[in-house]
Amino acid sequence: MGFEKMIEELKKGSGLGRARAAVELGKLKDARAIPALLAALHDQNAGVRNNAAFSLGELGATEACPQLVTMLKDPEEWVRKSAAKALGMLRTPEALKPLAGALGDPSSMVRKNAVRSISQIGGSEAESILFKAASHLDTTVSGLAKDALERMNGTGQ
Repeated sequence: MGFEKMIEELKKGSGLGRARAAVELGKLKDARAIPALLAALHDQNAGVRNNAAFSLGELGATEACPQLVTMLKDPEEWVRKSAAKALGMLRTPEALKPLAGALGDPSSMVRKNAVRSISQIGGSEAESILFKAASHLDTTVSGLAKDALERMNGTGQ
């Protein structure tokens, strides 16, 4: 399916069709898809929102950062997970504080992606957040934070 057809499917297709189009548009690596994917972040279908968030990360759409931060509060955990993951892919430092807040998410999947994204963004603020996360009650989060700190400090494998 060509680019224009995918955009049309994203806008007017069935729920499954819109979700698939959101995935495929990210794989194309064509920045012309960014406006349609940004609009898809407001879709009623969680699968569409989920795939659009990830595709925006794949496309390096830093302009999506404010909307992705908002999506860290989406009612659907898969959407929150993809928003957290995309923010790490975009490596925008302004996402660090919201990602730190996501370490308290009820979903372990969201927490894991938040800590990974914090480590991807890096820098001294990320290091401070990871240091605090190293004593998180969720042992997966604390382990990932400790591993990230070791890598950041050059002591990791």
